[in-house]
Amino acid sequence: MTDPIADYLTRVRNSLKAGKKTVDMPYSKFKHAISEILKKSSFIEDFKVIETEGKFKILSIKLKYNDGESVILGLKRISKPGIRRYVSNEDIPRVRNGLGISIVSTSKGLLTDKEARKLKVGGEVVCEIW
Repeated sequence: MTDPIADYLTRVRNSLKAGKKTVDMPYSKFKHAISEILKKSSFIEDFKVIETEGKFKILSIKLKYNDGESVILGLKRISKPGIRRYVSNEDIPRVRNGLGISIVSTSKGLLTDKEARKLKVGGEVVCEIW
């Protein structure tokens, strides 16, 4: 797999369209950090790490719905392995006039666009969620 973050976003997007309650995927620290941000921003209900018999772990995400409608309306990968997108703290994009979030990989870890602006740090714009 060349882009595990795009795979993460695609699995979540497909599960939402199919109306699934949970989605499972291979675990990584980066995906775990993205899931923490999504939970803190109320885009997902919860997530957990499942230990398997081998050395692999599984990240299980419980998706959030409001009256049968998905809370997440869209997901978009911004910085890709072939074309990285770095921004300064002044140039961090606003998603849907503040209704969505950008996830930015900074020197202080993964942050939302609002947190990155508050801490005045720039970085790589990983994805947008609204």
